[in-house]
Amino acid sequence: MAYGQTGTGKTFTLGRLGEEDTSDRGIMVRSMEDIFADISPETDSVSVSYLQLYMEAIQDLLDPANDNIPIVEDPKTGDVSVPGATLVEIRDQQSFMELLRIGEAHRIAANTKLNTESSRSHAILMVHVKRSVMGREDIISSENGDPPHLAKPFKSLVRKSKLVVVDLAGSERIHKSGSEGHMLEEAKAINLSLSALGKCINALAENSPHVPVRDSKLTRLLKDSFGGTARTSLIVTIGPSPRHRGETASTILFGQRAMKVENMLRIKEEFDYKSLSRRLEVQLDKLIAENERQQKAFEDEVERINVEAQNRISEVERSFADALEKERLKCQMDYMESVKQLEEKLVFNQQKHDCDGFTDDKCILQVPRFSVSEEVVEIRKLLENETNLRKVAEEEVKNLRSQLGQHPPLAAGGDAEMLKLRKILEDEARQKKKLEEEIIILRSQLLQLSFEADQMKMCLDRGGTGNAFAGLDSSMSPVRHSQLKDLGNGQKASIATLFEQVGLQKILTLLESEDANVRIHAVKVVANLAAEEANQKKIVEAGGLSSLLMLLRSFEDETVRRVAAGAIANLAMNEANQELIMTQGGISLLSMTAADAEDPQTLRMVAGAIANLCGNDKLQMKLRSEGGIKALLGIVRCGHPDVLSQVARGIANFAKCESRCSTQGTKSGRSLLIDEGVLPWIVQNANSEAPPIRRHIELALCHLAQHEVNARDMISGGALWELVRISHDCSREDIKSLARRTLSSSPAFRSEMRRLRMEFD
Repeated sequence: MAYGQTGTGKTFTLGRLGEEDTSDRGIMVRSMEDIFADISPETDSVSVSYLQLYMEAIQDLLDPANDNIPIVEDPKTGDVSVPGATLVEIRDQQSFMELLRIGEAHRIAANTKLNTESSRSHAILMVHVKRSVMGREDIISSENGDPPHLAKPFKSLVRKSKLVVVDLAGSERIHKSGSEGHMLEEAKAINLSLSALGKCINALAENSPHVPVRDSKLTRLLKDSFGGTARTSLIVTIGPSPRHRGETASTILFGQRAMKVENMLRIKEEFDYKSLSRRLEVQLDKLIAENERQQKAFEDEVERINVEAQNRISEVERSFADALEKERLKCQMDYMESVKQLEEKLVFNQQKHDCDGFTDDKCILQVPRFSVSEEVVEIRKLLENETNLRKVAEEEVKNLRSQLGQHPPLAAGGDAEMLKLRKILEDEARQKKKLEEEIIILRSQLLQLSFEADQMKMCLDRGGTGNAFAGLDSSMSPVRHSQLKDLGNGQKASIATLFEQVGLQKILTLLESEDANVRIHAVKVVANLAAEEANQKKIVEAGGLSSLLMLLRSFEDETVRRVAAGAIANLAMNEANQELIMTQGGISLLSMTAADAEDPQTLRMVAGAIANLCGNDKLQMKLRSEGGIKALLGIVRCGHPDVLSQVARGIANFAKCESRCSTQGTKSGRSLLIDEGVLPWIVQNANSEAPPIRRHIELALCHLAQHEVNARDMISGGALWELVRISHDCSREDIKSLARRTLSSSPAFRSEMRRLRMEFD
C-alpha cells in the first residue's frame, strides 16, 4: 500500500495505466503482468475486485450501484473478505486494463490547493489467484528411520493467494488544502481512517496485546496486510518542498514504525472437493455400467442354465412317459392277441360243427346236437375265465414283488424261473431308483440355480456382493429369501416346497450316496437349507450336522468339503448349534481342513465357520486348545482378500469377547490372541487396502487395547502407531471414538506417547 501526503504521487505509483508510455505503468499493471506470466490456464484462475472506501462506506468501483458493502470475518480462521463485491474472472492483461479504466472512471476525486485531482477515497484492488496442486498429507516416520508406514495417498488441493493493492487517500491539513463544505467532511473521514491505521501500526510495533482494528473499516479490511498472514510492502511518498517538512517527517516516522511489524506467513490450502466429486462421479458411472454389464451377463447365464435344466427334466420325464407307454402298449397287444386266438378257435369250432352235420347224418343222429348259441356262451365263459386268471396272475406278481423284499435270497439250487423273475424285478427297482435320484438331482440343481439367482439379484440391488453361504460364494451372514424356483412351471416356491416334494430325511440320506454327483448336489441343497434360520433346527434334529461333519472328515473331494464347510458355517451362526459343533469335534475338523485345503473358496468357508465360533464367550479356551486360533493364522497363507476378511472377522470377534469378559471380571491376564502370535499379523494388515479387512482389524486393535495388561505388548509390537492413526483418520466414527477413548484412558499409552512426543487431541 502507498501512504503519504496529498499530491506526493501515490496514485501515480500504484494506479498509472501507462497506455502511452509503458515505462509509466504503475504497480497494479506491472503486478498483473507478473502474475499472468507465471500461471497456467489449465490449473490456475485469476479473479479481480476493485473497491473504494469513501466516507467510511465500501463502494464497488466495477458496479457503482453496489455501495455500503459489509465486511465479513471468518470466526474460525479470522480471514477478512467482502463477499458482496463484484468478482470478475480475467484471462489476459487486456481485460484487466479495461477493468482498471472502469474503476478509475468511477473513483471520487476533487481539485484542492495541493492537488488538481486529489483522491477523496481509498482505492483497494483485490486479486484472487487459485491453483490446483497435488498435495500429500503429513506422514508419521518410525524412530529408526525406516520408511514411513502411515503415508497418505496424493490428493487434489487448491492453493489460494490474494494480492491487495491499496492506494490510500492523502493525509492533509485543512489550512493548506483549503477544503470546505462537503470536501471538508471528506477530509475528516480520510484523516480519521489514516489515524486509525497509525494507531494499529503503533500497537503492532510495540507488541501491544490490543490492536484497535475495529476503529475504522480501513483497518478491518487491511487486518491481514499489516498484522496477519501476508507479506506486506509499504510505499511512503513525501513532497520535496520545505513548506511540508512536518508532513514529511510524520510520513517517514510512520514508515519507521511500520518496519518493526513482523507478519507470520502461512500457505493457505484446501481440498478441491469439486474436482474430487467430479472424478468420483465418473468412477461411479463406470462402476454402474460395469455392474449392469455383469448383471446382464449373469442373468443371461442363469437363463441359459435354467433352460438347459428344464430341457433335461423334460427329457427325463418324456423318457419315463415313453417307457410307461411302451409297457401299456405291450400289455394291450398281449391282451388283443389272446382275444384274437379265442376268436379264431371259436370260428374253427363252428366250421367243424357245420361240416360234420352235412357229411354224416348217422353220426348226427347218434351224437347230441348243440346249438350255436350255447357254443358262443361257452366261449364267452372261457374268455371271462381267461380274464380273471390274468387278473389273478397280476395280483400274484404284485404279491411276489412285495414279498421279494422280505424274503432272503434264494439258494443256489432254487427255482430258475423265480430267480429270473427276481432279477427282472431288481432291475426294474434299480431303474426306478436311478430315475428318482436323477429327478431329485435335477430338482436340486434347479433350486440351487434359482436360489443363487435370487441371491445375486438381492446383492446387485444393494450395490455390492452378497452376504450368505447359501450360494456358497458369499460371506458368513445368512440370506433371507422368500422363494425358490418351482420345480414344475418355473415359478418361485418356498423352501417348504423342497421338504414336501423330496423330504429332509431323503436329502440327508443322499449325502451317503455312492454316486459322487448325487452326493455333491445333496450337500449343496443342505447348505442352502441351512441358510434359512427356520430350517437349522430341523437339520440338526435330523442328524444333518453329524452328516456334514462326517463329510468333512471322510471325503477328499474339494467340492464336497467346501460346500460342507459352508453349511457348517451357516449352522454356526446359531449359538445353540455352536456348542454342538464343538462337542462333536467340529473345530478340530475345521482346523485339519484348513491345514490341508488349498482352494481359496474352501478356506473362506472354513475361516467363516471358525469366525462364527469365535463370537461365543464360552468357547474361547476350547477354541485355543483345539487349534482354532492357529488354524485362522495359518489360513492367511492363501492371501485372497475374501479369505483374509473372514480371518480378520474371526480375530475381531475373539478380541471383542475377550474385552467383554475382562470388563465383566470373568477373565484376567494377557490376551490369548497375543499368546498365539496374532499381533504381528494384525499390525501388518491394519492399514490394508481392502475395507473389510481394515475395518475388522481396527476393531480388534481397539478391543485388545482396552485391557491394560496388553498395552506393553502392543507398544513393543507397533500397535500404538496404528491406534493413533485409527483415532485420526478411521472411516468409521464409532471405531475412531473407541480408539480415542482407549488412548486417553490407558496410562501406558499416554506415557509412551509423551515419550515419543506424539500429539493427541
